[in-house]
Amino acid sequence: QVQLVESGGGLVQPGGSLRLSCAASGVTFSWYRDTMGWFRQAPGKEREFVAAITWSTGSTRYAEPAKGRFTISTDNARNTVYLQMNSLKPEDTANYTCAVRAGSITTVGRNYEHWGQGTQVTVSS
Repeated sequence: QVQLVESGGGLVQPGGSLRLSCAASGVTFSWYRDTMGWFRQAPGKEREFVAAITWSTGSTRYAEPAKGRFTISTDNARNTVYLQMNSLKPEDTANYTCAVRAGSITTVGRNYEHWGQGTQVTVSS
């Protein structure tokens, strides 16, 4: 079975940093085209796109609030995708979920085929 397991969330003060990890297992990736994405959802709000990366080429795309602060990267040998988050703001508070699709980069969540359970990020004083 396919599993995506996120880790690295927690409580951090505004201006702090966190690195989220997403470990994938149980799936054979198409390394030339598969895409990993990060999404987030805060209570009472819709899920929103954060960042995505193509597994093999490293091409990336970021939502506007993430640009300049967040960096998505991959470790192909470990089937792991990371989201480095710097200069965190209270509005970044959300449950962060990773997802994978057998296709090119897209910001549309329903285009992704497999989802993890999420890891909570809370930015507060």
